Amino acid sequence: MTWLSETPSIHPTAQVSGSTLGRYTEVGAGSHVSRSTLGDYSYCVENTQIAYAEIGKFANIASHVRIYASMHPMERASLHHFTYRSSWYFEGEADDQDFFDWRAGQGITIGHDTWIGHGAVVMPGVRIGNGAIIGSNAVVTKDVADFAIAVGVPARVIRQRFSDDVAGRLDAMKWWDWSHEKLHAALPDFRKLGVEGFLEKYEG
Repeated sequence: MTWLSETPSIHPTAQVSGSTLGRYTEVGAGSHVSRSTLGDYSYCVENTQIAYAEIGKFANIASHVRIYASMHPMERASLHHFTYRSSWYFEGEADDQDFFDWRAGQGITIGHDTWIGHGAVVMPGVRIGNGAIIGSNAVVTKDVADFAIAVGVPARVIRQRFSDDVAGRLDAMKWWDWSHEKLHAALPDFRKLGVEGFLEKYEG
């Protein structure tokens, strides 16, 4: 049994570098997280790769997800990384820092309470909104709106989870910013009430 706490849980086989992990977060076996932020209560399970991403709270990231598939320089005569990881191949040669800076500028933003399904790939520069769901093995090349469900290759939105009214009310409520104690107190209602009943009870 894994007991989570305010201290992030990082599996011994996972690698985390240059990143910020929030409270009650978990990084699963074999995962790599670099130059990213993982908000409170978010987790990724085994063999997930995350780079250059700002991920909100309560994100549910399944196994074998890749968030930020590295881009190669398509406009050059060669795609190969000898042109930018040059120090690996040529003694005394510097790497192409401008290219790495460009990559870093193509970051990904993922909202709160999202679900990224098994094997999904999220391409650089994409924004996934609050409450959105990405289907298993989808390849996300364009932004996905709040509370949308997107599937396929390339991913396309198949429907919205809620009406515009309900989605707007959830966004305004921002339950993901509640204290740990308030979340605990509301746990029975998260479990038993439908979304509209939950909103009616906790709005205002």
